Amino acid sequence: MSVKRSQSAARVLAVLECVARHQPIGVSELARTLEADKSAVQRAVMTLADSGWIRLAAGTPGKWQLTAHILAVAHMGHASNDLRQRARSALEALRDASGETVLLVVPDIARFVVIDALESRNMLRTVPQLGLAVPVRRSATSRAVLPYMTREQQKELLGEPPDPRLLAEFANTLKRGYSVSDGDVIAGSTNIAAPILELDGRPVGAVVVSGPSERLPPQRQRKVGAMVLQTARNLSRGAPLLAAAV
Repeated sequence: MSVKRSQSAARVLAVLECVARHQPIGVSELARTLEADKSAVQRAVMTLADSGWIRLAAGTPGKWQLTAHILAVAHMGHASNDLRQRARSALEALRDASGETVLLVVPDIARFVVIDALESRNMLRTVPQLGLAVPVRRSATSRAVLPYMTREQQKELLGEPPDPRLLAEFANTLKRGYSVSDGDVIAGSTNIAAPILELDGRPVGAVVVSGPSERLPPQRQRKVGAMVLQTARNLSRGAPLLAAAV
């Protein structure tokens, strides 16, 4: 039986995400950004405010910002995340062995998101935030995860089918088991990633080591890549399989 969707609920969620991206922001700007009716946006704003999700920003009359409530909800979600819980000790061991920051990244709608991060103990280090959106293009995460997805899933994340250059990168990942992004997303930052696979070969996340490029030259990338790959395999429920799309 077909279930009718709630347009008003979808609007409230869209307003919440827009406030998060552009805070502090007023109703008129929200309506323009979302290309929505101002009165409908105003109702959504007041619903979120009454529920404790947003509040008026100090010193900026008529503009809204998130409250700490979203952090509390996110923490509850993270705490109950099976992958995050069972990966923690392995990520700590990888951080200590590599000396670099280690991330746990999972696929989201049209992007990847950092759900755990263990910072390097070095003074100069990568310092990502939980919830950070990782680009679908050019990132080590995408190069590690996308090869194990079907062509339709790849197209959904990329917005179009992978081009020959991307397919060559996918083949390289499948050959060595991990991927590298050397300054492709942020200049001076190198990331090495390997996929975490379920029993059916489906990728559910990636282990990523991130550090300054000067500490991760090509010869060290191979050593750290082997560490990342082993950690990802230890966290995988299934063996690495050749992607059906490749």
